[in-house]
Amino acid sequence: MKHPHPGPLELRPDFREKRAEWEYVENDSWGRRAADLFGRLNTLTMPIDACIMGEKNAEYEFYLGFYFLYAIFWKKRGTDDLSKNILILTCVSGFLDKFQKDNVAILQKLGYTIYYASNMNVPHYLFDPEEFSRMGIIPCHIPIERSPFMVRNNEKALRELVRLVLEKDISAIHCHAPVGGMLGRLTGRICNRRGHPVKVIYTAHGFHFYRGAPLVNNTVYREAERLLAHDTDVLITINREDFESSQRMHLKKGGKRYQIPGVGVDMAHFCPMEPAQRLTRRKKLGLEGKTFFVSVGELNENKNHIVVLRALKQMKDSGKDISNLVYGICGDGFFRERMEGWIQEMGLSSQVILFGYQKDVRPFVGCADAMIFPSRREGLGMAAVEALSMGIPVIAADNRGTREYMKHRENGYVCRWNDVAGFVSGMEYIMGLDSQSRSEMSLQCRQSVYGFRKQWAKQVMEGIYQDVL
Repeated sequence: MKHPHPGPLELRPDFREKRAEWEYVENDSWGRRAADLFGRLNTLTMPIDACIMGEKNAEYEFYLGFYFLYAIFWKKRGTDDLSKNILILTCVSGFLDKFQKDNVAILQKLGYTIYYASNMNVPHYLFDPEEFSRMGIIPCHIPIERSPFMVRNNEKALRELVRLVLEKDISAIHCHAPVGGMLGRLTGRICNRRGHPVKVIYTAHGFHFYRGAPLVNNTVYREAERLLAHDTDVLITINREDFESSQRMHLKKGGKRYQIPGVGVDMAHFCPMEPAQRLTRRKKLGLEGKTFFVSVGELNENKNHIVVLRALKQMKDSGKDISNLVYGICGDGFFRERMEGWIQEMGLSSQVILFGYQKDVRPFVGCADAMIFPSRREGLGMAAVEALSMGIPVIAADNRGTREYMKHRENGYVCRWNDVAGFVSGMEYIMGLDSQSRSEMSLQCRQSVYGFRKQWAKQVMEGIYQDVL
């Protein structure tokens, strides 16, 4: 026979469990208050237990009502008394310096203390560690691996993240990219189950599943994102395809979805280069009288620079004169040795220059005839947006990121990522433009990214933070 009054008997063991968990973080002020509160609640339930066990008395209803009023008071206190500490979580340490400075300023304006967790031993982007202290950020080294298959290291990272959130009384996590997003949301799940309320904001800088992706991406990664969505309070995407995909995911109760224009481009900073400055720069690079194409991006498989090398080789093998054509790449990565080998094998040493990683790409992009952006996948592709802002046409691979701003033959040329002949046609199209057409296209390039300007992106992001934190 079911007990007529199961409530207190079911809840009290849970209280004991919760108290034990908070005692684990007894150095934390919120944890001390919660542990103390549960101790007092345990005392309050003693007469109720006596009533339920058969020792009924006139005080039963009074104690029961008082018990639930106290529980409601505790719940309200737990949500209103949250700290203003937030954790920004990424896989690589230079990410914040390159992409999140504006978010840091917004959060500080809202009164938040910012902790930044990342693998400080993997500076994917060049940055000055002293910049953290100048920005008022508290850096925390967490041994996160970019690959989700490095299970042991990422399991250790998860344990350290949970400890960090509990010890520093963090009330919100803003996590980025697939692995950072996975660990951030798992951390939120664990902390919430331990009774430490944490809101989780996840920015997907391009889901690893998409139209035309390999089968493993569209099965494994899609399912992983679907499951982790249940632990997501806010899901932010940066392109239309990902936003539409997010609408088929079930977020945490009350969860919200947003699409933002990336981190935004500073159109005053990335502006067309003055003609005299352009000529000086081209002379310095040895590009006088030559057609100069440039790419910006890490040397890896996804950035797909190999298709441009194949296009140049095809032009050369077909008898076309490419002696006045130069292709430069600003970027570094584990494909560098392969790239150097391919350049030698294809006989393109006179046409291709590897400039390495450049903190400021404007001197290279601003004097180019066009940027080539051949990525297999992009969440948005800020390098291309910045080039367009400088009035430089883009020869782009068609993907969900470039579809946000590319207009074929209006601000550049669009083809498939693996279409060698398409990239040949794109380069020939740019080389065939007369001066008037180039000027008109340059204006169109600037206009095509007006919706991605930094001022607008900051307003959108500030509105999101104010809405959800």
